Amino acid sequence: MRLNTFTDYTLRVLIYLGARAGEERLATIGEIAIAYRISEDHLRKVVHYLAKQGYVKTTRGKGGGLRLARAPHEINIGALVRSVEKNLPLVECFEPGNPRCPITDACALRGVLARAMRAFFEVLDQQTLADLVRTPAKLIKIWDDVSATR
Repeated sequence: MRLNTFTDYTLRVLIYLGARAGEERLATIGEIAIAYRISEDHLRKVVHYLAKQGYVKTTRGKGGGLRLARAPHEINIGALVRSVEKNLPLVECFEPGNPRCPITDACALRGVLARAMRAFFEVLDQQTLADLVRTPAKLIKIWDDVSATR
């Protein structure tokens, strides 16, 4: 299984903001893009989505930026990934109305993969953003080092 890039960037933005949750200043899309070496254009779409979903608050204009709208312990990773990965079939036989595989009616693989997917989300459901940012100083140092080498 592979999460899409949008989900990856969504998690990265939240980790960045979660690690800096105790700071007064707002983060910017530009600094997050530099910290992760990814496109600001992609991050704008991610931040827009996160704001619409109530995960981040944004402020426009001079001195603007973004911060978490909820405490890190209130952001469940399983729920977040489910909301971003709307269409997550592992194989084509999981797609509704797609009976292209001739062995679908007798295939045991479908059940195995369904159980694996449930197990994947069971693990994610036990995690919050707070679990992912337990060492904020270490994360911030890494991002600062990346920014300094730019």
